[in-house]
Amino acid sequence: MKVVRQFMVSMSRGQKRLLQLLADTILIWIALWLSFAIRLGELDAAKPISGHGWLFILAPLIALPIFIRLGMYRAVMRYVGSDALITIAKAVSLSALVLALAVYWYRGPTALVPRSMVFNYWWLSLLLLGGLRLVMRQFFIGSWLEPVTRQHDMGAVIPRVAIYGAGTAGNQLVAALRLGRSMRAAAFVDDDAGLANRIIAGLRVYSPTSIQQMIDETGAGEILLAMPSISRARRREILDALEPYALHVRSVPGFTDLASGRVKVEDIQEVDIADLLGRDAVPPRQDLFERCIRDQVVLVTGAGGSIGSELCRQILTSGARTLVLFEHSEFNLYSIHSELHQRVQRESLSIRLVPVLGSIRNAERLLTILQAWRVNTVYHAAAYKHVPIVEHNVAEGVLNNVVGTLNTAQAAVQAGVANFVLISTDKAVRPTNVMGSTKRLAEMVLQALSRQPAPLLFGDDSGVRQVNKTRFTMVRFGNVLGSSGSVIPLFREQIKVGGPVTVTHPNITRYFMTIPEAAQLVIQAGSMGQGGDVFVLDMGQPVKIAELAEKMIHLTGLSVCSDANPKGDICIEYTGLRPGEKLYEELLIGDNVIPTEHPMIMRANEEHLPWETFKGVIAQLLNAVELDDYDRVRQLLRETVAGYAPEGEIVDWMHLRRSVRKPLD
Repeated sequence: MKVVRQFMVSMSRGQKRLLQLLADTILIWIALWLSFAIRLGELDAAKPISGHGWLFILAPLIALPIFIRLGMYRAVMRYVGSDALITIAKAVSLSALVLALAVYWYRGPTALVPRSMVFNYWWLSLLLLGGLRLVMRQFFIGSWLEPVTRQHDMGAVIPRVAIYGAGTAGNQLVAALRLGRSMRAAAFVDDDAGLANRIIAGLRVYSPTSIQQMIDETGAGEILLAMPSISRARRREILDALEPYALHVRSVPGFTDLASGRVKVEDIQEVDIADLLGRDAVPPRQDLFERCIRDQVVLVTGAGGSIGSELCRQILTSGARTLVLFEHSEFNLYSIHSELHQRVQRESLSIRLVPVLGSIRNAERLLTILQAWRVNTVYHAAAYKHVPIVEHNVAEGVLNNVVGTLNTAQAAVQAGVANFVLISTDKAVRPTNVMGSTKRLAEMVLQALSRQPAPLLFGDDSGVRQVNKTRFTMVRFGNVLGSSGSVIPLFREQIKVGGPVTVTHPNITRYFMTIPEAAQLVIQAGSMGQGGDVFVLDMGQPVKIAELAEKMIHLTGLSVCSDANPKGDICIEYTGLRPGEKLYEELLIGDNVIPTEHPMIMRANEEHLPWETFKGVIAQLLNAVELDDYDRVRQLLRETVAGYAPEGEIVDWMHLRRSVRKPLD
């Protein structure tokens, strides 16, 4: 049967249509013959040769043109569904009606044709023509001729899966799986109590309380979530309920992705880690979203990074006139520009993309770009953010995070940029590491500048003060899911290779947010600032990293190896806190936070230094960096950044090199 199926699939379209026409002609003759036999009660009642030959010639001559005109032969047999069956019903009904008129008008000297025969011909044609297409659909799918208890493909057992959700998406997924035959749908699971123990698409529907029974009866080792429209909070409840069972949990894409054509129903993916957080994003307020973007020239520093690239995607569809992509990594700039350029062409967007290769440590380059393109709004996302790496490279952290922000902010003042938004981090609050302390200094740069209407800029010996028309805003939030250096991709890779999954400490917790949600809130918060504002995003509840690792292991259908379960599949190893790493992150330095007009954005009022005092701190800091005096760098950070309390020794590579007589291994 497999050889016949492959042969028929490989036929040309013309050959397939000719075969269908021939088959339909034979079925029309069979329907005519049976209609006489049923009406008159005799098998030889019809006389195709002697008496009713004209009818057997006329019926296909009437029916086939109508079938062709109504598109019966445009449907692909493997995908015949309700629409194709409705078309068949229309075509058969119309052809039967025309045939009835021909019988009524015919007055030839031949055998009598009973008028009621036409009714029999109609329902028999429906049955035969529609039935053939349904049978052939199952034949091409192939599952109906194979044993239902055990299916094989090229010698390997096809895995059995259960579908959570017996709605439209679930039924589409079952059809897709039957066509692909890489997995076998074994059962449905659905929350609707009225569907429990019912049969849908040939599969039994189990209630969520009968999942273990479903596993025992069907042998399913995986469950696919087919509920694209439910909220993230409800999805988390389902994932929590599924976690105790030995099931690999995956999901089908959402309706937005399906409708856009980016993915298909059969494009099954791992469970989105955001679903484990159970956090539903708040729809953006369009007035806030467009206030600093629509009809303006926008520049994003660090445009190829995790947050920077998502900011660019959001800005692209918000009505900006020009988007300047400022990035120091050639590959990252190429990647984000190519992606955005393709989208601009695909969606016919009226926006100019300007990819600029440059570093925020080059103050002259920044000023030239801002002035040349007359930039209205800057989103400053460029920074070194990886805590251990910055801890080992203190000078680069200071030069990039502090001096880079200083250069960008001063260039914005000189170029008359209207809005400047700094993307900050929760690690700037009472930091224990260089990365967090330098990001807090970056915030203090903007706070000091925002309170100077005419500052004498750092490094400017001309004595000329600049008129400051720039509105500076800072937005502080925690970790984003899927960013570079995130633990989530690391955990996935470690689980894929069989472990162990490495966690630094059993009690370490972090705030998490999706990248698109963070970017949307950054844009909205930047629109609300009055000058020098520090906005804090509502990150929800902190997540324990060890528990997150356990959930990811369980939802892959594996078990955690522990003292209570020494035969588990994946071990979790605790490697110890890395240099500068904190157990808990905070979002506020003090308790003086007030709400804003957006429910997910708060405003913090925090201390700052006067601009002239702050310039002196920067000068001392740069001098210490130039001399590689990292003890002095740490001292200045302690004195300037509130709450900075480093817990370990200085681990900068240059500092360590000079503290030993021979090169480090």
